[in-house]
Amino acid sequence: MSLPKDMKAQVFYEPEKMKLERRPLPRIGPEEVLVRVHATGICGSDVAYYYGKSSLGTKTGKGPLVLGHEVSGTVEQVGDVAAMKGGLKPGDRVVVNPVQSNPDSPWTRRGLSNVDLGRVIGVSVDGGLADYCSSHWFWTVKIPPTMNLDHAASTEPLACAVYAVNKCQIEKGNFVVVFGPGPVGLMMVQLAKSKGAGKVLLVGTRDDRLDLGKKLGADLIANTKDGKSPHFLKDLGGFIRDQHGGELADRAIVATSSITAIETGLAITGRESTLVIFGLPGDQDVYKIPGLESMLMDKTIRFSWLAPNTWPEAVDAIATGKVKLEPIQTHHMPLKELPEAIQRLRDREDKTIKTLISVTEN
Repeated sequence: MSLPKDMKAQVFYEPEKMKLERRPLPRIGPEEVLVRVHATGICGSDVAYYYGKSSLGTKTGKGPLVLGHEVSGTVEQVGDVAAMKGGLKPGDRVVVNPVQSNPDSPWTRRGLSNVDLGRVIGVSVDGGLADYCSSHWFWTVKIPPTMNLDHAASTEPLACAVYAVNKCQIEKGNFVVVFGPGPVGLMMVQLAKSKGAGKVLLVGTRDDRLDLGKKLGADLIANTKDGKSPHFLKDLGGFIRDQHGGELADRAIVATSSITAIETGLAITGRESTLVIFGLPGDQDVYKIPGLESMLMDKTIRFSWLAPNTWPEAVDAIATGKVKLEPIQTHHMPLKELPEAIQRLRDREDKTIKTLISVTEN
């Protein structure tokens, strides 16, 4: 089947200005593949770009640009090198790792492509909120032929969650706290249980998401903001000690950018504990760390950035059902309604957690 001459694309120009238009298909090079997009998830960063809260990764920091970096689809065209080195062929079902660093850089070879950023699909070059997008073969990941392509569209945030949970180094029986019941936090709850956590406590400020976390495997939930909530807890540390034989938490992951949550994470982790900070900070954010207490408890504080070398594990977690994504992917909207989908996500309408943009049917 021959490819069409053009495609539909949502092109972002400037804050709150996006236009659905016809564009030529991306022209691929020898090391690239052309992916027919099935679905693309909306990330919080896409919301920030759309409303001018964050600059793009383009040379100017501005549009025009096709957003979208959580992409699943089918290979339609393959460059010569991509076919030879990547073993990719038309018809392969794939997900796109958007962080496309130089495969031959020393950092990538060490498994640390996240600290040597090259182009980023949907951030510095056109992404997946269009009928087609291009991707370097090295960063195009095959998925099992039976994997649901909607679920596959959340591989990117799941891969990031896997990296953070792996950094936590959960040991069997550990008491683990996850702050932030957003899409990634809800994935982390499931991953922590799969790693052998004894009890997982999910902490947040919205009961509907906390209740979903309980259904997805959290043993305990706590609302630290709403005094009227049946899950409200004023003394989180005291609650953890009551649940954990007098000890504070063994492990904690902060899946939110809230400074209060990060500093609370430091306060409720105990001896020989590990705290992983996942939420992206603002340019001027500064954390306060209680120095002596942290040293005497021999704590480890780690940061988690992106998803180097975690994509196979993420794909496996979806394929085997280790992580359930259907309850998290709460809304599906067509490409033409993208601006409305972004607005609804920002305004938290209709209990939205993760919105997928259904681009084409594969």
